[in-house]
Amino acid sequence: MRPSTGRTLTDKPEAEWLPIVRARAIEMMMAGIRDDLKSLNVEQDVFFSERSLIEGARDEVGETIAALRRAGYVYEGRLPPPKGAPMEDWEDREQTLFRATDFGDDVDRPLMKSDGSYTYFASDIAYHKTKVDRGFATLIDVWGADHGGYIKRVQAAVKAVQAITNAAVAELDVKIVQLVKLLRGGEPVKMSKRAGEFVTLREVVDEVGTDAVRFMMLYRKNDAVLDFDLAKVIEQSRDNPVFYVQYGHARGRSVFRNAREVVPDLPSEETARASALAAAPLDRLDDAGELALMRRLALYPRLVEAAAMAHEPHRIAFYLYELASDFHAQWNRGKDSPHLRFIIQNDPQMTMARLALVQGVVTVLASGLGVLGVEAPEEMRWSRSVP
Repeated sequence: MRPSTGRTLTDKPEAEWLPIVRARAIEMMMAGIRDDLKSLNVEQDVFFSERSLIEGARDEVGETIAALRRAGYVYEGRLPPPKGAPMEDWEDREQTLFRATDFGDDVDRPLMKSDGSYTYFASDIAYHKTKVDRGFATLIDVWGADHGGYIKRVQAAVKAVQAITNAAVAELDVKIVQLVKLLRGGEPVKMSKRAGEFVTLREVVDEVGTDAVRFMMLYRKNDAVLDFDLAKVIEQSRDNPVFYVQYGHARGRSVFRNAREVVPDLPSEETARASALAAAPLDRLDDAGELALMRRLALYPRLVEAAAMAHEPHRIAFYLYELASDFHAQWNRGKDSPHLRFIIQNDPQMTMARLALVQGVVTVLASGLGVLGVEAPEEMRWSRSVP
């Protein structure tokens, strides 16, 4: 039964109820997105709506076009028909164009549609201008693989924006990302848009955990397809990178717990222990595996710097797996050859030297996992040994 006062949405014409429903739907969807990001420990400072460029206090798209026109980067003209496109889809008319070819693009680009509204590209220019106006010198866009052909025109737009704003630097780095293929035990997880059958990000996090999702999403180049196997990422094996790296850290921590029999006065507090180990006789570390570990550790500072400059966090994930692999290999060599073990019962000085090496491993593993937003566990208990 309907309420006696007021009117329900179904009583209203579409022009009245649609904006109300749209606003509420967007609000609910954004709340869900924020909740999903929170489950991954991701904080998004700003959510930017394209509509705000036009429907806000100012028409920022129109202002941007006007500024580009004053600089000579916008003109009224005609474009030739696009190559390979059906002639019936092309409209020969004079239109407002951006001189994209002045900045390395293949053709000039329309800014206004035939109905007088702005093109998507016009809004893109205005949006990137807001980034420059907010003081950002490096602009990073993350796009789907089907937008690769759009890169040149937006790069041209950013160069023009830099020119009209007198920005010292305004560089655009576009990261193309591929789809994630969701598997379970090697078999594709069935999903269908038409049938409304799909798996949400939150469902994946709830099933395998935040650490597994974060690490595996970063354990690839952004433009590589990710086969995300729900069974594999909780497997206790070398084939599961997040487990292998986390277990390397936990295994290193266990060495210090077991070392107290040989070095009873070894401090338990991290900083104090590192200070004590600084005096260890590292010159005694001459085994090939130990030297390889030290060389790998020495690469870490430059690797982090290079990953940051290239905007490629996968480099850190790859490195951590390689470091963990080297560490596990040296551990296993000690099982077969007692003189290579990290703890030597009758040789405290050699033990101290190897503990210093282990300290380097756990410190770097913890640092790298921290950069990726993944936990570095102190202890892990598993049903079987790891190679």
